[in-house]
Amino acid sequence: MTCSDLSSAEVSGREPFALHASIPDGSDPRLLASDLFQDPPVPESKERAHWTMGTATSPLLAFAVRRRDPELVGPATPTPQDTKRLSDIDDQGTLRGHVSFALVYRGRVPEDGDVAQDDQVSVIRRALGEALVHYYPLAGRLREVEGRKLVVDCTGEGLLFVEADADVRLAELECGAGLRPPFPCMDQLLFDVEGSSGVLDCPLVLIQVTRLLCGGLVLTLRLNHTICDAIGIAQFMNAVAELARGLPAPTVAPAWSRELLEARSPPIPSFPHREFDVLPPNGDGPPPPPPADDMVMRSFTFSAAHVAAIKKHLPPLLRDTATSYEALTAFLWRARVTALEIAPGEGVQLVIISNFRGFPELSLPDGYYGNACVPANARATAAALHDGSIGDAVALVRQAKATVTAEYVRSTLDVLVLRGRPCLALQNNMFVVSDNRHAGFNHVDFGWGELVYGGPADTIFGLGFLVAGKDRYGKDAVVVPIVLPRPAMERFAAEVGKLCKA
Repeated sequence: MTCSDLSSAEVSGREPFALHASIPDGSDPRLLASDLFQDPPVPESKERAHWTMGTATSPLLAFAVRRRDPELVGPATPTPQDTKRLSDIDDQGTLRGHVSFALVYRGRVPEDGDVAQDDQVSVIRRALGEALVHYYPLAGRLREVEGRKLVVDCTGEGLLFVEADADVRLAELECGAGLRPPFPCMDQLLFDVEGSSGVLDCPLVLIQVTRLLCGGLVLTLRLNHTICDAIGIAQFMNAVAELARGLPAPTVAPAWSRELLEARSPPIPSFPHREFDVLPPNGDGPPPPPPADDMVMRSFTFSAAHVAAIKKHLPPLLRDTATSYEALTAFLWRARVTALEIAPGEGVQLVIISNFRGFPELSLPDGYYGNACVPANARATAAALHDGSIGDAVALVRQAKATVTAEYVRSTLDVLVLRGRPCLALQNNMFVVSDNRHAGFNHVDFGWGELVYGGPADTIFGLGFLVAGKDRYGKDAVVVPIVLPRPAMERFAAEVGKLCKA
């Protein structure tokens, strides 16, 4: 498959979309903890880009994508021009960057009264402006004040919007690996507009909508992670979709309320929060990150049968009570440690990202769209995890989950402020798992096509997502994109293969 950037051609703007099974050599896998959600370097020019994908049974597919000039979309009507403080969860170092999502829609046979495909992008653009009236801080710009505190100036300048067209059909893109990360043409599908990728004084959201020849749509977005988490941005996109369908207002009213998540005065952490500690494994310092040019990304699909196969190896009490999340997360952690061949005496960490919106003690209102997740960790030696049972790993996952209480959240706020808003210590043999299955992307319905994929568009070494998807038979499944060095990926795939045979 070859994608050509023809944005310099005379026809009106488009860009490429493609699927591939690995990160291209020389790309930046963004390994450092301080770069957890940072963007790769901006291309120095708009030179023609070429990507290939093919198999022994399918020939190379070539297509072109063109994009129109980016534009700012602001609130449709005047909004307050005020300044709002972000929460002490929002402005931690780990979140000071961008994260990307993709929503892929299959076109359907047009019906009477349907919006023409040429008008769908205009409808989305209009709905974005209407949604920003309710979510007007997303149209503002961030700045930093004393103590590295972030505030958003609600200027109404708007988010960035790019319209594009691709000369390819969804069925062609689905051949091979299927529609899931990695998307190696993300730099074309989600074009990095020059001057837009900073954290401060830049648009908080960039959205690109790409039409396909079959009537399908690919909507991608890049989010400044300090302003929303996955649930928050999915809530915003659901509001956009509702307004695009003609609803007079979003069914969920947005709530700011970031003042509810500020550290105590004085801060008094009651937990150790070792996920922020940079610790030498054996007194020699943390291991160096794997070479950037040796990294690959793959998505693995786990069906209900795969999860059942994991649970079959649990002791009876756990087998009947363990959740799919606990079983799958434990399996992924053990398989990753095995694949990386970490020295037996080295410490390894699992960090789960835990949503706390449902804690009544914190009083977060319905419609809260800020970051409302905290990290909690489980620890073991590589030998204990590898040689122990899957039941032992599940017990560690449960223990980490049980740690997260309202007091744990308050303690996290305190430690973030006391330590100067640190990053997760990703280099400590750490594996971070973020469950996006229930974020709400699967409900984003514009009314003119089936959602084929909705969730994170990529990941980095040390971070794995759980994404709602379908298996080859169209049944509900969990898609897990993961990045590993090439040899380790082969070993990880072998561990997954053993599970599939079981």
